[in-house]
Amino acid sequence: MMRPMMMAAGFAALAYAGVTLAADGAQKGVNMPAVTMFILFVIATLGITYWAAKRTRTAKDFYTAGGGITGFQNGLALAGDYMSAASFLGIAGLVFANGFDGLIYSIGFLVGWPIMLFLLAEKLRNLGKYTFADVASYRLSQVPVRAVAAVASLVVVAMYLIAQMVGAGKLIEVLFGLPYTYAVIIVGVLMILYVTFGGMLATTWVQIIKAVLLLSGATFMALAVLWAFGFSFDAMFSKAVEISPKHDAIMAPGSLVKDPISAISLGLALMFGVAGLPHILMRFFTVSDAKEARKSVLFATGFIGYFYILTFIIGFGAIIMVSTDAQYLDAAKKLIGGNNMAAIHLSHAIGGDLFLGFISAVAFATILAVVSGLTLAGASAVSHDLYANVFKRGQVDEQAEMRFSKYATIALGIVAIFLGIAFEKQNIAFMVGLAFAVAASANFPILFLAIYWRGLTTRGAVMGGLGGLITAVVLVVLSKTVWVDVLGNAKEIVPYKDPAIFSMPVAFILAWFFSITDKSARAKAEQEAFTAQYVRSETGIGAEGAAQH
Repeated sequence: MMRPMMMAAGFAALAYAGVTLAADGAQKGVNMPAVTMFILFVIATLGITYWAAKRTRTAKDFYTAGGGITGFQNGLALAGDYMSAASFLGIAGLVFANGFDGLIYSIGFLVGWPIMLFLLAEKLRNLGKYTFADVASYRLSQVPVRAVAAVASLVVVAMYLIAQMVGAGKLIEVLFGLPYTYAVIIVGVLMILYVTFGGMLATTWVQIIKAVLLLSGATFMALAVLWAFGFSFDAMFSKAVEISPKHDAIMAPGSLVKDPISAISLGLALMFGVAGLPHILMRFFTVSDAKEARKSVLFATGFIGYFYILTFIIGFGAIIMVSTDAQYLDAAKKLIGGNNMAAIHLSHAIGGDLFLGFISAVAFATILAVVSGLTLAGASAVSHDLYANVFKRGQVDEQAEMRFSKYATIALGIVAIFLGIAFEKQNIAFMVGLAFAVAASANFPILFLAIYWRGLTTRGAVMGGLGGLITAVVLVVLSKTVWVDVLGNAKEIVPYKDPAIFSMPVAFILAWFFSITDKSARAKAEQEAFTAQYVRSETGIGAEGAAQH
């Protein structure tokens, strides 16, 4: 009874908000086609959530959509989960501001997927159940390993959520003229509704629909930009060089990342971070077997690679069509809404109010799909790893675990709102880069070693995971990003914004050292259990079953 009442309340609240926004829009000259498409999309996704809520009864339904998603569907959902506000708004904004150098994020975000395909996808599906901590703790002591994995996951989710909330807040602020704070609160409330009631099934279909819409809209935008230059990249780049105040500098590397240490550190984070993102790893448990998991990565890599080519064209198109048009600039000749809004303004330059409405709704769909996946991953870490397996030591029924997961979703939504407000001025692609750095430092080393190194012990996994996590977080806090831009100090303590080049080696070295020096009986048993784990990771069945088979 409660579920239909709460969903009905969500629809009623949305209807009220729609009337209010329409009234405000009439007074302030807000783009009503954009507002209308935005409201229609939210109504449609709430409908999907209501449909999914009626089919979400067990923990398996809530966490993994019952394991019935196909490889193609999961590939689209993975792409939808991964092509975030940082990808669409942030990278286009970086290219708009820095030219060629913005491509470093596009390439970095993409190259992690072959690592996922060849090293992790099948083994994750064969060893795990709901979260990547299932895999990391498969032959190790459950309580300490799950605790470290859950804490690291929550830190990554929080950092990733910042980028999405900032993107959503800026988008609604530009579209509706609402104060940024109210915009962030709206996104947080919708996110809580989607995940609390629809679980993974609603999240998956929101991500699939969003991926199709985003790929379609971005394709049209890129084709429109190229059409204006006779589909000549040379003509497009020449015009951008002519228009940009940086001139030839926009076609040269080095303006965004100026020293080798920062470049290598950023590259490490983007390459290996994807293999440590909890909301991405969680999607591999939604398919039926390892074959479908492998197909998921193949489809996702193709969709994502194609999309990043489009964002590069969109960024240069914004330089040409937006930066010289006074209607998109404020009194200081800066882009209205900041560089993150370059793609949104370009959509208006290409197709007027109607296409702006479509792209804005798609951008908002992008953000909602990603925050839903992130929130579900964070809630799963709290409920499945911490509550069910650390505090309750596995002695908990499914309904209690699901109920706790929904409480965790509400708490995460509130935290995301506060973080989104605090980090309003940060570039969202850069903030995601920091999330990748923490994922590459805390989650990836332990997951990789747990799967491939017989010598890893519980003590090594805990010390390595904590060492990588603490090092990455401390370096981020002491860098300009937080120490100066957020906390308001005069000068940063750490000169490098990206910590991965320091924190990743810390994680691997600590995990290695504390494993080889662990001579306990438990450590010996954990190392001997590697053979059974290896057989299961390759076949999906236990060692005894493999022998009989």
